[in-house]
Amino acid sequence: MGQTSEERAKTLAQTLVDVLASYEEELMVLERETPVMSQLRRAVGIAIAEACYLITDQGMAQAEWAPPADDSTRR
Repeated sequence: MGQTSEERAKTLAQTLVDVLASYEEELMVLERETPVMSQLRRAVGIAIAEACYLITDQGMAQAEWAPPADDSTRR
């Protein structure tokens, strides 16, 4: 039985985090010696953050975060 697209996306995102995390650690060390590396380290950090977001929040349906269609929340 194959994975659903959501499960596959989470698996790929987790692999991305695993790979990029070690690079980010090395970039932090390089950044101390060469400040120009900060832009690359930030880019890697953003990619990690986006992948983590996908892993944790991908399953949340739009109905869970969208405001209700009716005015039930207004008082």
